[in-house]
Amino acid sequence: MPILDCSVNTCVHYADNCCCRREILVEGTHAHSENETCCGNFDERREGCCENSAKEACMQLAVGCEAINCVYNENRKCNAEHIGISGSNAKIADQTMCASFRAR
Repeated sequence: MPILDCSVNTCVHYADNCCCRREILVEGTHAHSENETCCGNFDERREGCCENSAKEACMQLAVGCEAINCVYNENRKCNAEHIGISGSNAKIADQTMCASFRAR
């Protein structure tokens, strides 16, 4: 499984530069650049909303990938050793992106 760093500090799944989900999905089926991708599991952290504090399996998780034009996409799974999801201050999923995307 790849190591994932996440800087989307407005997401309910975010904790200390990690994602506390067991798996995520990078969206962007027709993406040709990282700006055309996003984290499909982004959920905005709102006031009064709970947040994940447990970092179990936080650094390594399964990463599904719909960005078929990315060199790391292998049968809709990301095979990059290290993945970065960025988008600090994001309010919606489209304001996040896979910073590791590399076009074929």
